[in-house]
Amino acid sequence: MAHTSSRTTIVFIVVALISSFVLAFSVEEAEAKSLWDTCLLKISPKCALDIIGAVFENLTITDACCHDLVQEGKMCHNTLIKYIAEKPHLVAHETEYLKKSDELWTHCVSISETA
Repeated sequence: MAHTSSRTTIVFIVVALISSFVLAFSVEEAEAKSLWDTCLLKISPKCALDIIGAVFENLTITDACCHDLVQEGKMCHNTLIKYIAEKPHLVAHETEYLKKSDELWTHCVSISETA
């Protein structure tokens, strides 16, 4: 009887841990989605695609889009790139993408300062 009771307790603990993990993940995902939606309002769709192309496909970005990126803000930029880089088919190269993201940010800040 004690053996069954301890198994039941372990099952409840595992279920509680999984439930709390799922809830925490859902909140984090919802917050990222909200920030994604908020940040995309600050930048044109073309520039958003150019920024994504510059980080994930080694494409170039215009000075005008650099200016928009800096206006968008570092937090939005980092969050959006990290959100995309964490997707299953990209996560293997996440470190590389985050480095490119930082390089793009530095480049765009320098462009915006001279404009």
